[in-house]
Amino acid sequence: MTDTAPVPTDRRNLSAAQRFALLMGLVYLVVGVAGFAVTGLSDFAGMHHHRLLIFAVNPLHNVIHLAIALGWLFSVRSARAARVANLAVGVVLGLVTVLGFVGGMGVLGMSGLADPDNFLHLATATLALYFGSAGADASRQAGADDFEESAA
Repeated sequence: MTDTAPVPTDRRNLSAAQRFALLMGLVYLVVGVAGFAVTGLSDFAGMHHHRLLIFAVNPLHNVIHLAIALGWLFSVRSARAARVANLAVGVVLGLVTVLGFVGGMGVLGMSGLADPDNFLHLATATLALYFGSAGADASRQAGADDFEESAA
């Protein structure tokens, strides 16, 4: 017998951090799989990049998307794990954004300041940091405040 907490089956019982991790995990899973549909497995970390909509991808980039997706999806089991995962992904994507803006992420297809990936990573990092910190339990707190107001 294990002492792990059961995974909540009702989405209303998930914290804001868990809902964000679930949503983004599913998005990154779809993007990783779609990326492989575009790139296949050839030229794994090569400098020739395919386009998924307006974003450059290669097989290495797809693997990274899938790894992030799995991390987020596994973290949904608890609010604490989701907060930690959101913070970790937010910090890493924040660093990737900075490196991308200065042209240091060519191996992933990010080619400098105006690359669309940089802005997507910046937005994702910002949201992940929010849901890993201040917004992690926002919906639960709002629900508690609503309850306190109705009781008064």
